[in-house]
Amino acid sequence: MIQIKKNIIISGPCSVESNEQVIETAKKLADTGKVDYLRGGIWKPRTRPGSFEGMGSIALPWLLEAKRESGLPTAVEVATAAQVEEALKYDVDLLWIGARTTVNPFSVQEVADALRGVNKKIFIKNPINPDLELWIGALERIEKAGVEEIGLIHRGFSSYGNTQYRNAPMWHIAIEMRRRYPELTLICDPSHIAGSRHLLYSVAQRALDLNYDGLMIESHRNPDEALSDAKQQVSPEDFELLIDKLVWRIEKIDSGEFATALEKFREQINHIDDELFQLLAQRMRIADQIGQYKKMNGVTILQASRWNEIYDKALKKCQDLNLSDNFIQKYLEAIHLESIRHQNEVMNKPE
Repeated sequence: MIQIKKNIIISGPCSVESNEQVIETAKKLADTGKVDYLRGGIWKPRTRPGSFEGMGSIALPWLLEAKRESGLPTAVEVATAAQVEEALKYDVDLLWIGARTTVNPFSVQEVADALRGVNKKIFIKNPINPDLELWIGALERIEKAGVEEIGLIHRGFSSYGNTQYRNAPMWHIAIEMRRRYPELTLICDPSHIAGSRHLLYSVAQRALDLNYDGLMIESHRNPDEALSDAKQQVSPEDFELLIDKLVWRIEKIDSGEFATALEKFREQINHIDDELFQLLAQRMRIADQIGQYKKMNGVTILQASRWNEIYDKALKKCQDLNLSDNFIQKYLEAIHLESIRHQNEVMNKPE
């Protein structure tokens, strides 16, 4: 596979609503000199019927005219073979598979079959639910279709209940995808993660700090009047201000002094990690002893009151240690599950 590009910026309206709207937005974005591809929603899969679902194929000529007027290559989301064929008919340069499609292997395969023999850049958004294997499966299907230029888009994941974001970032999933496929271009879609233009900067900067290769940001000539996702879109003027504010960092520098200092820090971390693993192993040996003692006395593994005591005590102790409650919670849950596993093996081991 070929890496598409570093520092790629895709921007444009969530939905192509009219010829005038997309051309005006495209020209303004082109004038910033900061956009590589003009995105435009043609078909908009919505959660519930009755919402604006895009103009459909009649908007493709408008997007093509916007491309000619602005000089910007175009990018469109596709979900079916018919949509792929329509997009190609109007010379769309980059296609991406949306989150609602990635979650369905049958739909991905249909798109993959339609892409056989097509020399286009194809991006794949993460699935709606936090399932790394679905994302990988979509990638493999597109790759097997013979597509050479493949990229990934992290747009966050659906989660139950009210959260700060429209879609929870769950950065660790995208980071694991990058670890497994370091050769692929990985960009972030802050618009769909944030769900609000006021959070765009913090999400975008976080992505760049994590060495993402670019961003997809929705922009509309008049965001407040947009027919879809109005709250998360910005004007081309505000888009330019946002991009100028961002800090693009580099992964490595050719400096012996920097490398030496970094190596010293990493060596310290390695030693601490070794000590932590030894301590964790020691903790689990004690858990084995507890399991044996419970077995002898006919006591259950789970002691809810003890678990709550450990949890509350740890949170109070860590308030002054610059460790987040979220980290402590995940750490304790992992420790607890491993301890339960050890005790379960001891208590159910045949005599």
